[in-house]
Amino acid sequence: MLRVSILSIALALAAGAAAHAQNFPPQPAPVKGQLGQGDPQERAACHPDVTKFCQTQLEVNPQDVLGILGCLQANRQKISHACEQVLASHGQ
Repeated sequence: MLRVSILSIALALAAGAAAHAQNFPPQPAPVKGQLGQGDPQERAACHPDVTKFCQTQLEVNPQDVLGILGCLQANRQKISHACEQVLASHGQ
């Protein structure tokens, strides 16, 4: 259940990052009421890190939740403190 939450957050982050990239079609907004989407503050905390460190994953497949999460974990020493706290609060 917790893993689903983390994956949903990563997907929301990827969707937000892809929506800001002009080369990608707009992504749907997170579904309200769905478990694990993360609140807007959590998504905002990690969005800059996703766009900075995970461009390759976004270009290949912006909906690759595991790839985005793996990228954030691989760059954990470089990501912002706020994003690191979001990952830690979700057991990652």
